[in-house]
Amino acid sequence: MRASWAFEEGLWRLRLRLDAGEELAGTVTDGQRVELATDTCHVRLPRSTGPTATGRTATGSAAIGRTGTGSAAIGRTATGSAAIGRTGTGSAAIGRTATGSAVNGSAAGLDSVHPDLLALAAWTVAAPWAVGRVVFDRPISPDLAEAFHSGWGIEAGPVGGTPRSGTRLAISYSGGADSAAVAAMLPDAPLIHFRRVSHPRIPNRWTHYRSDVLAALAEKTGRDVTPVESDLEFLLRSPRPGYPEHHAVMVGAILLADAMDLGGVALGYEIGSRWLGGGRYVHRFTPDNPMWSGHGPWGRLFAAAGLPLVLPVGGISEAMTMRLALGSELRDQVRWCLRGDGSGPCGRCGKCLYKELIQAAVERRPMRTTITADRPVARKWQQPPPYGGQEMIEYGCAHVPGIEDTPFARAAEYLKATPESTRWLERCYPPAVEEIPARWRGTIETIMAREFGFMEAGDVKRVESWGGR
Repeated sequence: MRASWAFEEGLWRLRLRLDAGEELAGTVTDGQRVELATDTCHVRLPRSTGPTATGRTATGSAAIGRTGTGSAAIGRTATGSAAIGRTGTGSAAIGRTATGSAVNGSAAGLDSVHPDLLALAAWTVAAPWAVGRVVFDRPISPDLAEAFHSGWGIEAGPVGGTPRSGTRLAISYSGGADSAAVAAMLPDAPLIHFRRVSHPRIPNRWTHYRSDVLAALAEKTGRDVTPVESDLEFLLRSPRPGYPEHHAVMVGAILLADAMDLGGVALGYEIGSRWLGGGRYVHRFTPDNPMWSGHGPWGRLFAAAGLPLVLPVGGISEAMTMRLALGSELRDQVRWCLRGDGSGPCGRCGKCLYKELIQAAVERRPMRTTITADRPVARKWQQPPPYGGQEMIEYGCAHVPGIEDTPFARAAEYLKATPESTRWLERCYPPAVEEIPARWRGTIETIMAREFGFMEAGDVKRVESWGGR
């Protein structure tokens, strides 16, 4: 694999070239098979940003607020094929200006990104298809080259650069409940929001995905928000447009890390995604989660680039991130639905159904949904477990009044969950705090202790035996 970047007027263009033996079909870290549609994409950075912006270093205040799960569901937008091509001049709507900025254009370093950051950003896009080696267009540091080799068995080069570092923590902010919870916990941290835009060579057949609505909601938070626009999701022909790797949602934060003096990126991955195998993954305790553990291949690679991954809510459940987000000043801007318009979520998709179960459980009220058990989006809950995100299905079934009259009635019969059996999901798993980088650990630990308390031995055992009962 060869990966090269070109910069022009706030726009970084990435071009991938497959080597002999590399195919259009590839595999994401979580095991999902994907197919490449084209070989170019672009990332548009705001013209104004910098470390003197209003989004100061995240000191992590006490007030609980919003949170932004850096994650974001895989996939959604134009299927479009298009033979593997050469450059795409990437048009796309111009990204808005980051609030409170003070440094402009190339003076902010947007055109002189550290080679390790360029390599990391390229890898979040190219990783599923690379075999054996990756050649970048700028020398990378020995530390980064070693992280490629130890994590993927990839020979990366050329080697000859020096490492980088930074001091500030930014939040990869999607606007969902999980990332909003992180934003609530760290009210001084700047938010970096990824917005999907169209690709000049791939038709957008997924127009129901409303990235414009999500971006507008992020801007309404009143926080220091830096929007980053990219068409990289259209690199995927199959199963549908989406992030080539989950980490591609951070491409903006990576490319802005020098200009904003970033030394870490916080995401909203919670206990299910980090420690319990995640929604569609393996349904078992995953201390060595290859995507999100600090000692996994991605964790080591980000750390080698001076930008370690930080998971402030990695020890608590989605129910608790929901509680934080909806109890914060960001409540009106929280949006997990990818299809809703400015008036609210669509109320018809599977994500709306799943999140309504969680919200109803947190608020101890009946569900408000028109979705019935015979709808396709509810079909999986009519089958025996295991389920993706099962810990939250158990929590919802245990706490929603009248669960027998909802699409989760059959699941409730199978799971037989009770408030007592799900109480562990209201506490924080201690090892999640222990893996947070030291400079931010104390702040997160204080918030977790005050808001939730830590699991005792029996609860810890529930986490560490997950999937084996």
